[in-house]
Amino acid sequence: MDHRNHSSVTEFILSGLTDKPELQLPLFLLFLGIYGVTVVGNVGMIFLITFSSNLHAPMYFFLSNLSAIDLFYSSVITPKLMENFVWEQNVISYPGCMTQLFFFCFFAAAECYMLTAMAYDRYVAICSPLLYNVTMSPKVCSVLVTGVYIMASIGAVPYTISMIMLFFCEDNVIHHYFCDILPLLKLSCSITYISELLVVLVGGFNVFATIMAIIISYAFILCKILQIPSAEGKSKAFSTCGSHLTAVGVSYGSIIFMYFKPSSSSNMAQEKVASVFYTTVIPMLNPLIYSWRNKEVRNVLSKAIGMRYGPLQGSN
Repeated sequence: MDHRNHSSVTEFILSGLTDKPELQLPLFLLFLGIYGVTVVGNVGMIFLITFSSNLHAPMYFFLSNLSAIDLFYSSVITPKLMENFVWEQNVISYPGCMTQLFFFCFFAAAECYMLTAMAYDRYVAICSPLLYNVTMSPKVCSVLVTGVYIMASIGAVPYTISMIMLFFCEDNVIHHYFCDILPLLKLSCSITYISELLVVLVGGFNVFATIMAIIISYAFILCKILQIPSAEGKSKAFSTCGSHLTAVGVSYGSIIFMYFKPSSSSNMAQEKVASVFYTTVIPMLNPLIYSWRNKEVRNVLSKAIGMRYGPLQGSN
């Protein structure tokens, strides 16, 4: 029997962030600016790392992949979000909704695993500096990045399949600005126990497995830094990890707030704000947090701008 015959929904309506007309234009301009900065920042970072021989180290290989993830992650969500501020009804087809859900889950999981790979890179760089080039060889880096995308696929497929198996009856209004897991579960007219269990098991594994790997890496890093005799050496070692730790805290904090809080404390307005943060703001901030604070990246960027527009005043 074809279960899809029981579903009368062929398209969904996304309710968006707000229904207040006076906020439509300001929010459209805000998110257009955020998306523009996201595209320019991440594409610029990919080009800098690709075409500058000074940035062909393993750390920057991971950064370029993170920028690609953030670029596509934002592109899956933000353009559809901006449609809410332009059209009276923001309609998305059933296949389009499931496709958006898959890529949202894929890039969200890929971000977590890429952060873990970057933590391992920092662990090797600080704890085994003499073996860094051997341990983090191009082959090892390629294997790690391939593993990131494989794990992201494994994490996204169960969510998407479980949603396709659900039935959606007459109500087709998703009270969100994209096809997220929890709003779709609330909308379904079938039993959602298995899908809810998948959110806990698969989502919990992706979050806690990666965060534990990051914590263990930094535990070893901290022990190694404390053994450095000079204050200058300790400060330099800490500075190489500060940006990564900041982004880890921001990324995981918003994800845990969104998906692992008690259901009794659920608030749609809070959920939308948290979703905006990790789907649009974090992809914009990551190039700044990870790379533009990095001295080598700043020097390469200054040289590139200097070649195009003349030397910058006060640049090193």
